[in-house]
Amino acid sequence: MQERYIKHYSHHLGADNEMLIFGHWGYPVIVFPTTMGRYYEAKDFGLIQSAEGLLRAGKIKIFCPDTIDHFSWYAKHLHPAERIQNHHYFDQYLLDELIPLIQHECNVAKVAVAGCSFGGYHAANFAFKHPDKVSHLFTMGAAFDIRSFLNGFYNDLVYFNNPPDYLPNLQHPDLWQMHIVLGTCIADFCKPETERLSGILSQKHVSHWLDVRPHGTHDWATWKEMFPSYLSQL
Repeated sequence: MQERYIKHYSHHLGADNEMLIFGHWGYPVIVFPTTMGRYYEAKDFGLIQSAEGLLRAGKIKIFCPDTIDHFSWYAKHLHPAERIQNHHYFDQYLLDELIPLIQHECNVAKVAVAGCSFGGYHAANFAFKHPDKVSHLFTMGAAFDIRSFLNGFYNDLVYFNNPPDYLPNLQHPDLWQMHIVLGTCIADFCKPETERLSGILSQKHVSHWLDVRPHGTHDWATWKEMFPSYLSQL
C-alpha cells in the first residue's frame, strides 16, 4: 500500500501543514483527525489499515491533513473571537489550497470527507459550508455544535461554522446531491448530537443514512468497523 508524506506551506495559515497520503489511485477521501490529533493519527490507530483492501484495489486515495485545533477550538488562552478566526483560516486553507491540490492530483471536481469524533465535526462543517466541493460525507461518533468552546461568545463566524445553526437555512442545491452517512452506536455519548443533526437533515428532506449500531462505543474499534463499510459506497 503506497504511503506518501507531504509538508507544504499554507499562505492562509502562515505556516507549514503536514499530511499523509495513502493509495496509488482512486476516489479522494479527506480524513480529519480527532481532537488535536495529528496527520498520522488515522494510521497509528488502524483506521487506514481497515480500508487497506480498497486502497490496494485503487478504489480510494486517502488524504490525512493536520488540523489547527490547538490554535482554534482548544486554544483556551486566546479570546474566542481569535479562536474562531483561526478556524476560518483553516477553512480557507482547505478550500483554496488543499482541495485544488487534490482535484489536480485525482482529476475530480469533488471529494469525500470523513472523520471520527471531532474529526467528524471538521468533515461535516466543511461539507455543509462547501457542498459544491464535497460528494460524500462520512462521520463516526461525531458531535457538531461548537458553541460550548467559546464561552458564550457569538458572531457571524460562529454561526457559519456551527452546523446546527446554519444548516436549517442552507439552500445550496448540491446539498441534496451529497451522499451522507452519520455513524454512531447505542453507547456513544455523541449519539444525541448525531441524531439531532439527522433530524435537521430530515426536516430539509436531505437524503442520508443515520447508522446507529447496536454494539460498540465511542472508540476506534467501532470506527474501524464503520469506515470501510462507508467507503464501499464510493
